[in-house]
Amino acid sequence: MAPGLDFFKSSESSQAPVVQICPDAEPEENGTSMVPQVTPRPSVYYNSRLDPKNFLHGELSFDAATRLRQMLARPGIVIAPGICDGISARCALEAGFDCMYQSGAATTASRLGMPDLAIATLNDFVQSAQMVCSLSPSTPVIADADTGFGGTAMVARTVYQYIRAGVAAMHIEDQVQTKRCGHLMGKQVVSREEFVTRIRAAVIARDSFPGGSNFVIIGRTDSAQVLGMEEAVIRLKLAADAGADVCFIEGVKTAELLTSTVEALKPKPVLVNVISGGLTPSFTTNEAEALGAKIIIFSLVSCVAAVHGIRAAMQSLKKTGTDFSSAKGMDPKAFFEVMGLRDVIDLDTKAGGSSFDVV
Repeated sequence: MAPGLDFFKSSESSQAPVVQICPDAEPEENGTSMVPQVTPRPSVYYNSRLDPKNFLHGELSFDAATRLRQMLARPGIVIAPGICDGISARCALEAGFDCMYQSGAATTASRLGMPDLAIATLNDFVQSAQMVCSLSPSTPVIADADTGFGGTAMVARTVYQYIRAGVAAMHIEDQVQTKRCGHLMGKQVVSREEFVTRIRAAVIARDSFPGGSNFVIIGRTDSAQVLGMEEAVIRLKLAADAGADVCFIEGVKTAELLTSTVEALKPKPVLVNVISGGLTPSFTTNEAEALGAKIIIFSLVSCVAAVHGIRAAMQSLKKTGTDFSSAKGMDPKAFFEVMGLRDVIDLDTKAGGSSFDVV
């Protein structure tokens, strides 16, 4: 048996059975010609090592993935601001956030200057993650993995590269390969079966990673806007059975729908994505927690702020011929302090160097 496959158990029952319509079935007495056939799902994933109860107690781990599992198992909502580059990551850490989110849209915008339309590659995402995770290795980073960038082999490769980069968790979705931002219209999704295959490939890759890994797999569905909320919940139940640790419905439009989703997916934790002006209401962190969400991400908080701030600075420079007002008194040293200047100086001093005695 291939590594990781032994965690899939046979199951005779399911909370969300796959319903297949059999057009060739014999008509019933009432004249119905298409009889729904309920078929149980073939396997349910369980790995005792990753059971949430194992992460309830003890000090928070220095391993980011383990720390995220501890945060998920314990009281309180996990708040992850979206970051788009090293500057935004430094600002998030300075503000005191204990988790960060690498948005696919933000990565595409910051690295390529392009919209979130399946333009960025796995290499773009991994290179960004390597830099962000290196800034504070014990701080969990949840990273967007889009559709997994291809078939099952590419999904597995994505997991391996994300783990090596230091990423704590990734979410993988059920859009077609030519995907788009989850808060745009016109989305298309793959079949339930293909979505579950992606999840299972990610789980098997995680469980076969040399030396073991507590990497968190998040199943995301974009089907709510295409096929309805009922289908979205069914897909996430299937993803959970395939080994997804967290469930993520993109574009939950009301508080009531978020609450009902959380109830339907218990005991799996649910992630909610808040984008100002997007499909989901602008829940506060307290509101999302009260509604039952376990993780809240603010995907574009840094990107949008950057556009406003940089646009204003550029317009001011163009108009006045100086950057004095946009600098707001921040000199180069103050800027580098935010970027970790003191840490570099302290390292040099402890190592016996004197290169930065005066800066």
